[in-house]
Parts: sequence; structure tokens; C-alpha cells
Amino acid sequence: MLHFPIYLDNNATTPVDPRVLENMIPFFTKYFGNAASHSHSFGWEAEEAVEIAREQLAHLINAEPNEIIFTSGATESDNLALKGVFEMYSTKGNHIITAKTEHKAVLDSCKHLEKFGAEATYLNVDAEGLIDINELKNSIKPATILICIMYANNEIGVIQPIKEISEIAKEKGIPFFSDATQAVGKVPVDVIKDGIDLMAFSAHKIYGPKGVGALYVRRKNPRVKISAQMDGGGHEKGMRSGTLNVPSIVGFGKACELCEKEMYKDAETTERLRNKLESGLLNIKGTQINGSRTKRLPNTTNISFKDFDSTDIMMKLSKNIALSSGSACTSATQSPSFVLKALGLSDKMALASLRFGLGRFTTEEEIDYTILQLANLKM
Repeated sequence: MLHFPIYLDNNATTPVDPRVLENMIPFFTKYFGNAASHSHSFGWEAEEAVEIAREQLAHLINAEPNEIIFTSGATESDNLALKGVFEMYSTKGNHIITAKTEHKAVLDSCKHLEKFGAEATYLNVDAEGLIDINELKNSIKPATILICIMYANNEIGVIQPIKEISEIAKEKGIPFFSDATQAVGKVPVDVIKDGIDLMAFSAHKIYGPKGVGALYVRRKNPRVKISAQMDGGGHEKGMRSGTLNVPSIVGFGKACELCEKEMYKDAETTERLRNKLESGLLNIKGTQINGSRTKRLPNTTNISFKDFDSTDIMMKLSKNIALSSGSACTSATQSPSFVLKALGLSDKMALASLRFGLGRFTTEEEIDYTILQLANLKM
């Protein structure tokens, strides 16, 4: 069935699953206590709900509940991990290794730390968007205190060789941090098997509410320590002070529970529809898929339309189809996506790209309609 507008921007955010919302509502009006209020039942109920959610998050990624730190979202988690490690391990070194295609929350945090004496190495990626493992090995120095590589890219969906990266980090005794915001809930993420020491993820990418995220911080084999970036009360084991957003945390927990139960079904459906979308769009002259076609998320594709401009396409389709571009616009100046440029695309092809992010509620009729509209587009 067709419902307009069609939403194909699920990598930006997802709708809240009605089952998630149902769980959240009582915590706005009935169980509204502060989870840090330990002197009465309102606080006890809120704290219990938070701890249940913490267990749900931990179970999804195979962590321990006490390794989950709630934040306002993945951007804060990225900042807390990078800046927290840099401060905590400053006596050991100042060198961070990351990649050119990381999320801006990582890249901008690294640029910020460089002002305070950090040295950052930004690894290249190949035409598929994958880092070179040998370049990673060769970049490690005695002063390296963190390796930071995202699990799955938000623009092209490429999944990095996380296990290989973690083995290198472990061999050298270097903490490994991964922004897994796009991966958690879409593909199996296991912090033990994957060897991840710190990991950021967020609720609103997995049909939960906006404004709540988490940072996984390993507590053993090895134990990782970070310096708090927000002071004032010592909440979240002293790593992140502030009154907890109980309704959203409850929603985050339910979203994780649903992902654990439905991830494989969702992945099978979105991958089938994504492949159908690609097959239809690749019949359009001058189209190409950007990034790996095998090592990627099941719901994501990034396609360039030669001789077209992505902004024009989006404007023409915006009434009925919600899409995003591989380009970033600042003020009145349109700039090509730094991710696509890192893959080797020309400015023209990068500016002609569209990201399609399918989701749990995407239907086959919506994909058929999207293919038809793009195939008949006149520029």
C-alpha cells in the first residue's frame, strides 16, 4: 500500500515504533520520578525502569549492564569516548588513529583535540570505502592511545573489517572505539566477538526516540577508563552527570528488545527491497552504486546519477518521496560529500548522488513507485 510522502531516509532517523511509544507513555505521567531520587517510590520506579533498559541494551550487543552509559545521543557518546580517552591516557600518549570517512562527530572531535596537543592520523579508504589494514598497522606509534573506526558508514553503508581492526588494537594494547550507530539493530553487533572496547549507538536509528544514546565502556579484559566530560552529580558511574531522560531510556530499551527479536526479518526484507530498488535504478543511463556492494548494511544504497544534480532531484520528488543527498550544504554553497570524495568520486558525481535508507516500515509498493518516478524524471 502507498502512503505519501514515502520515507526513504531511515539512516537519518527512523519513526518511533508504536510498541516503543506505548512503553514510554506511562513514564511521562504516571512513573515520572527522577531515577536519582532514592528516598521514595517514584524514584525507585524510575530507577528500576532505567536498569531494565540498561539490561536490554546490553543484551542486544552482548555487554554487561554496568558497561552501558546513557547519553543524549551518539554525537555525545563520540565526544565522550574520544575526549574522555584523550584526557585519561594523556600520560601514555596523544596519538589517535581514525578514518577520513568517519561521522563528523568523530572528525570534529579529533580536530578539537588537535588544538590541545593531540595528533590524529586519518586513514584513507579504497573505492569501496574500506580502510587498508596495512595502513592501519603502519600508522601505529608508541604514542597511539586510541584506534577509532566506525562500524558501518552512514552515507554508503559499508561495514569495516571490525574483527581484524580489533585484533590489531588488542595485540598492541590500544583501546578500540567504534561508532556503531548505523550498525546496531540492523546487523549483529557483539562487543565480545568483535573485540570492541568503546562503542557509540543511538535510539533514533532503531525506531526509538530522539535525544537518547549510549556509550559502551568495557570493564574487563581490558578495563577501559575515560574522563567525564560533564560534571555535576556523578550520575552514570561518574562518567556522565545529569538527570536521566527516563521515558526515552525506556523507549531505547524497548527498541533494542524489538531489534533483537526482529533484526534478521527486518534485514531480509530491507535487503530484498534495496536490491530491487538498485536493479530498477541501474537501468537508468549513467547510474552507479557507490561503495562496497557486498560488505554493507542490508538497508542502504548510495547511487550517483550522471548528468543529474541530487539537489534538483530531491526538490522535484520532495512532495512524495523523502530522500537525502550524499552532499552536504552549508549556507548557499553546495559541497560534495567528503565520504564520496574519499572513495575517489569526482565533485560532479559526488554532487549527483542520493542515499536511500530503507526501514522496517518500507513497502514494496513504495519501492516500485520510487523506481518509476526516478526513471521518468526529466531534468
